[in-house]
Amino acid sequence: MEYNKGICFLISNKVMNKIIFSRLLFVVIFLLCIPFFAMQFNGSVHWSLGDFILMGLLLMGLGISITLILNRIKNRKKSLLYIWMLIILFSLIWSELAVGIFNTPFAGS
Repeated sequence: MEYNKGICFLISNKVMNKIIFSRLLFVVIFLLCIPFFAMQFNGSVHWSLGDFILMGLLLMGLGISITLILNRIKNRKKSLLYIWMLIILFSLIWSELAVGIFNTPFAGS
C-alpha cells in the first residue's frame, strides 16, 4: 500500500475541487475589494456594477484556466508556456477594457 500521495488520498476529488474553488473565489473577492475601497477614498476610480461583474468573471476564468492547466498538463515547460500565454491574453483584455489600446467598441475611457 502506498501512502506517499500527501493528503489527497484522504480527501476525495470533489472536496478538493470545492477547496480550490473556494480559495480562488476568496482571492477574486479580495482583488475586487481593491478598486471598491479605492472608489470610497479616491474620486478618480469609477467602476460600475458591470465593471465588477466583468472583472470578477475574467479573474475567475483566469484562475480556473490556470488550475486546469496545472492539473491536466504534466509537462512543466508546456504548462508554464500556456499559463504565460493566458496571463498575456488576460492583460491585453484588461488593458483594452480599461483604456482602449486597440480602439475597439469595448474600450474604456
